[in-house]
Formats: sequence, C-alpha cells, structure tokens
Amino acid sequence: MKVQIRQLATTAPDFEAEFHRALHWSAETDHAIEQRVADILADVRARGDAAVLEYTHRFDGLAAGSVSELALSQQELQAALEQITPAQREALQAAARRVRLYHERQLEACGRSWRYRDEDGTLLGQKVTPLDRVGIYVPGGKAAYPSSVLMNAIPAQVAGVGEIVMVVPTPRGEKNPLVLAAAAVAGVHRAYTIGGAQAVAALAYGTAAVPKVDKITGPGNAYVASAKKRVFGTVGIDMIAGPSEILVLADGSTPADWVAMDLFSQAEHDELAQSILLCPDAGYIEQVREAIDRLLPGMPRRDVIRASLEGRGALILTRSMDEACEISNRIAPEHLEVSSREPHRWEPLLRHAGAIFLGAYTSESLGDYCAGPNHVLPTSGTARYSSPLGVYDFQKRSSLIEVSEAGARTLGGIAAELAYGEGLQAHARAAELRMTTGKKEN
Repeated sequence: MKVQIRQLATTAPDFEAEFHRALHWSAETDHAIEQRVADILADVRARGDAAVLEYTHRFDGLAAGSVSELALSQQELQAALEQITPAQREALQAAARRVRLYHERQLEACGRSWRYRDEDGTLLGQKVTPLDRVGIYVPGGKAAYPSSVLMNAIPAQVAGVGEIVMVVPTPRGEKNPLVLAAAAVAGVHRAYTIGGAQAVAALAYGTAAVPKVDKITGPGNAYVASAKKRVFGTVGIDMIAGPSEILVLADGSTPADWVAMDLFSQAEHDELAQSILLCPDAGYIEQVREAIDRLLPGMPRRDVIRASLEGRGALILTRSMDEACEISNRIAPEHLEVSSREPHRWEPLLRHAGAIFLGAYTSESLGDYCAGPNHVLPTSGTARYSSPLGVYDFQKRSSLIEVSEAGARTLGGIAAELAYGEGLQAHARAAELRMTTGKKEN
C-alpha cells in the first residue's frame, strides 16, 4: 500500500493554508498529565525518598527498600563498559572522543573568562564559572539512548561541572549495558535507576539519597517535559523538546533512496515526528516518493514511519532552491540537510536551524551519534531563538567591575544624572560621594 504523504507546490493557490496545516502541532500537554505531574512533584517535595520509591515501584515495577538500592555504582558502570562487545566499546569511545573534542573547541571559543582596563584604570570583564551540580535525564523504556548520555554529560564535563548526576528509568529492572557503559565513558559521577516526573522532582528538590542539582538537561516523555516546565525557576532546564524533525533541501543530485531513508530516520522516532522534503525538481520528488513506497516494507518500524509520514510529512515542490531556503527559515527545523552539489552556496541563506548538515554524504544520523556537535537541538520552530545544548549551558557568567578613583569621577556624573532622572536619590548620592571624597584610611 502506498504511503499517503501530502505533496504540496508553492505555486498552488492553497499552498499557505496547506503548509500551515502540515506544520501544525499542539505543544499543549494533556490536562490530566499536568495534574498528575503536579501531584507527583508535590509528593516528592513533601515525602522525599519514600515518594520516589513508591512511584518507581508503581510505574517501573522496581521494588526497593531505599533509593540507595536504586543507585548505580562506579564499579557497575565500569563493569558494563567491560562487558559490552569490543565493537560497541570502540564505537562508544570513538563517539565520545569526537563529542569531547567538539565541545573543547566550543569552550575555547565562548567559555572563557575575560577582562580589560579602560583608559582611566577601571577593570571590566566577565567571569565564567561552571555549575556546581547538574542532573541529566536519559530516556528509558521503549528504547535506550547511550548517545544521549554522551551528548549531555560530556559538555557538562568539559565545562567543568563539579558533579554530574544521571537518572534513567529501568522498567522491570532491565538495565541497558550500553547506557551504563556510556555513563562510565562520559564521566557521570552518580547514577540512579529512577525516571519520570519523580526523577525530575528528586533532582530539583533533593531527597535524602538524591542530591539537589542546579540544572536538569535531557529529553523525556510528556510527564518529564511537564515536570521540567514546572520545576524551572527552582532549577535551570535546557529546553522543552517537541517531536523530532528533519527538513531536507534537495537539488535532485542525491540518490533518491538516500533522501527517503533520511526522511525515515526521523519518522521512525514516533508518530508525531516530522519529515519534509523541499525541492525545485518535480521529477526528483516523484523518485523520492517511489523510493519511500519501495523501502518502507523493509523497515522494522514501518508502522511508526508510515503514521509519521502520513500525519505530518510533506514533499514540497518549490520554484527554486532560493525559495526552498526561504521556506526552511520559516520552518526553523531541528535537523536541516542541504543535499546539494553546492551546499556552501545555500548555507549562507539559512538562518534558522538546530543543526545544518551540508552535502549528500552528511546524513543526519551521523550527527545523532558521532560527528561531534550536540544532538540535543531546539524543535518546533524554536531554532529561531534557541541553540543546541553546549558547554555554555553548563556555565554561568558573572560581570566583573572594579572602578578606579579616576573612573569614579567620570562615571559618577553619568550615573547620578540617570539616577535622579529615575527618582532614585540614594543611587545618585552613592555615586556622587565617590566623585568628591576619597575613601578614609582606617
């Protein structure tokens, strides 16, 4: 049976309406989920470990006498690293090396303190310091994500975070050895087999066994997303992630099978994922559509892929590659592939995307696992104002100001004038006192 994926053309009179219909996705969380999450957070805040144990037993089927029994020791993490296959271990370590190298470059570019003195001797600058403790949430259950461990823990480690605390659900006690091995490779300090809203609450508020963190990062289900929204302010969070997205800009030069599989790569995540092709070549779009129908039956997750493509996918015929770039900027996708003979010709036109993959050989899946840049990316159009997870998410910045005596005379007049204008006399007088009177010696 053919995949009923919507096909649009920018020349069609109803394009705008159909385009908006294709992009529509409600980020509103079900009211019942919101209320359940609120109850869980309040319960964990009030009862601590006892509530965490109760919910872990109820939702994951894990019975334990204490949360300490749900902790994963460093010995267990190292044992998992030694027990996985040599090929898995080499792949994990190679990916970790690349992710670490990229984020070390990021640290050099934007993660250092700096200062200077102006002409009157006043020192100004910025002090960059790492967060003391962060929590990383790693999804578990339907699938295991060792790559998420690397992408969250390594930039935190490179930033200099003092302690990295990982939580990962293990339904029915099934621990994924690759996830544990990734935690060992990435330098996780503490790990607990708890998940869901109760894990977010434990990290945000702290319990007898789980330390309170300063920031929580990492993706999760609707309960986790709702919990992260609710604890924001008590702790920092990275972002609220929506369904996965891929947008392929193609000029028709890439094998159609490659592009079809790239569309599958996001569609297989879940039924709400979005896969879109923008191309000015109608014949090539037809080749991709035929490839979709031909390749889908061989995919293990074909039912999920079909539901995603039919529900939120689109093949869009554009007037030109220039117009395709304009539409891409309107979408601001999570993943953007420029599948073209001349990707660097189009890249300057692309302003909004979580990650940009240049050239036919750069599949989005390489970015997910081992290219180096972070795969935790803004979704649902938030790439218009948001950035990928990075070293900067695990640091904070303090301004440095040391005003000289000469500087106090110069700046004092400016500050006083503005302060009087705002009706804040104490501000003005504090500045003026330093303009005319030197400090008294004890």
